[in-house]
Amino acid sequence: MSTQTILNDPFKNKGTAFTKEERQQLGLTGMLPPRIQTLNQQVAQVYAQYQEKSSSLEKRIFLMSIFNENRVLFYKVFSQHVAEFMPIVYDPTIATTVENYSHLFVQPQNAAFLSIDDPDTIEESLKNAAAGRNIRLLVVTDGEGILGIGDWGTQGVDIAVGKLMVYTAAAGIDPRQVLPVVLDVGTNNQQLLHDPMYLGNQHPRIQGVKYDAFVNRFVKAVENNFPHVYLHFEDFGRDNAADILNRFKDNNLVFNDDIQGTGIIVLAGILGALNISKQKLIDQRYLCFGAGTAGAGITQRIFEEMVNLGLSPQEARKHFYMVDKQGLLFDDTPDLTPEQKPFARSRSEFNNADDLTDLLSIVKAVHPTIMVGTSTQAGAFTEDIVKEMAAHTERPIIFPISNPTKLIEAHADDLIKWTDGKALVATGIPSKNVDYQGVSYEIGQANNALIYPGLGLGAIASTASVLNDKMISAAAHSLGGIVDVKKPGAAVLPPVSKLYEFSETVAEAVAQSAVDQKLNQQPIKSVVKAIEATKWEPQY
Repeated sequence: MSTQTILNDPFKNKGTAFTKEERQQLGLTGMLPPRIQTLNQQVAQVYAQYQEKSSSLEKRIFLMSIFNENRVLFYKVFSQHVAEFMPIVYDPTIATTVENYSHLFVQPQNAAFLSIDDPDTIEESLKNAAAGRNIRLLVVTDGEGILGIGDWGTQGVDIAVGKLMVYTAAAGIDPRQVLPVVLDVGTNNQQLLHDPMYLGNQHPRIQGVKYDAFVNRFVKAVENNFPHVYLHFEDFGRDNAADILNRFKDNNLVFNDDIQGTGIIVLAGILGALNISKQKLIDQRYLCFGAGTAGAGITQRIFEEMVNLGLSPQEARKHFYMVDKQGLLFDDTPDLTPEQKPFARSRSEFNNADDLTDLLSIVKAVHPTIMVGTSTQAGAFTEDIVKEMAAHTERPIIFPISNPTKLIEAHADDLIKWTDGKALVATGIPSKNVDYQGVSYEIGQANNALIYPGLGLGAIASTASVLNDKMISAAAHSLGGIVDVKKPGAAVLPPVSKLYEFSETVAEAVAQSAVDQKLNQQPIKSVVKAIEATKWEPQY
C-alpha cells in the first residue's frame, strides 16, 4: 500500500498519531508534522476546532471532514460528546445537509449508489463499496420519505451515512463492517429535477413492478455478498415501506426504523410514563395524529403490546383512534392504507361523525389519554386541544415527535404549562428541562437512537436469523424500565447522554430473546460475552 493510500484511507489513517517507527516502516517520514500526538491530544484539538465553528451546519461539515480522514479519531471525539454531537451529526442538522447534498458534495463516504437505470451493476457496486470488508450492518434508503422533509432522491444517502455513525457511537458497531446504500429510483422533487447540480437520476420516481423487482434484486445481492448482514431500511415512502418490510421480515434479518424503531421508542416512552403515573396500558385511549408510515407503525406496536398483555385483537383495537389530514379515519374513508384499515372506526360509534374532521373536535369526542404526533404539522397541538385532553385524564401522555424542530406539533414548555405540570411529555427533538412552579421537568427525547443501535447490536451479536416481535418487545421493555419514578419531573425516557450504556442494556435483552427462541445461527453460551466480542472501541 502506498504512502498516499494509507493517509487517504480513513480506516487506517492515524494522522499525527503515527509513531516514529510506523512513519519509517510505512514510508511516511517527512509526510506529517514532526510532533507525534496521542489519540487523546488529537481529540482535544478536534474539539477545540469544533467549538470555533459558529453554526450547526459548519460544525457538521467540519466533523464530516474528520470522519472522511480518520474514523478512529472521529468516533473517539463523538463518544466523548454524544449528546452534544447527536443533533449535529444526525437530526435536525442533517436535514440541511440532505437538502444541499449535491451542492456540498466532497466525497462518497464509502457508500454504494445503486441506480434503477443500471440494475445489472448492483452486485458489482456493492462489492466495490465494501472493498473486501466483512459487512455485518447495511443501512439503505430510497430517499422518498426523508425525516419530515420528503423526497430528496439520491441525496438521502446522507441519512444512511448518519444513521451508521450513530450505530457505531451508541453501540460500538465496527465502522469497517458497515455499508450505507442509496437506491436511486429517481425523484419527484421538482427542485431537484430542475437543479443542474443534482447528482442523482434526474427523472421522475419509478414505482410499481419495476421498482419492486429492483428492490428484490438488491436484497438478493445483499444476501449473496453479505450472508450475516443486518439490513436496515430507512426513510422509504409510505406506499413502499410496510410492503418491503412485510416481504422480507419472515426470512431475512431486516428492520425498518420508521415503522418498527419509532414504534419501539414510543412504546418505551409510554411504559416509562405509565411507571410514573402508576397506570396500566390496557386502560389507555390512544390517539395517533399523523397516520403515515411512522404513525401507523407506532399504533401497530402499541396494539401488539396490548394483545401481549391479554386483550383480544378485537378488544385492543377499540383503544385506538387514527387521525390524518382528513380527520378521524373511518372504515368508509377512501384510500385507507393496509396499515390504517384495522384501526379505522365505524361512523355509528359517534353522534357527530361528520364533524370529526379537526383535532379539537376529535379530542372532545374520544377523550384520549395518550396523544402521539407524527403529522409534521407545526403547532397542531394547540392550547385548546391540550387543555381539553387534560380535563379528562389525570396524567395526559403527550408525545409530539415530528421533526425537525420547525415541524413539531407543540413544544415541551407549553405542554407542561398548559397542563399545570401534569403532562408526561417526550419530544422528537432535544428539549431543555422545563422549570415550572418549583419543579424542573426533564423532557425525554423519543429519539430512535435510544433503541435501534442496541437492537442492531443484539441481533448481530446473537447471529439472529430474523428480528421478530418478541425481540422488539424485549427492547422496549428494557428501555421503558429505566425511569426514576420517585423524582419529581422525571423524564419518561433515559437521556441521550447515556446512550452507550443503554444501548448495551437493549442489546442484551434483544440477544437473550433471540437465544431463548433458538434464532441464533451460531452457538452462544453467554449473550454478554457475545456482545463484548462484537463491540468495537475507537483506539489505535
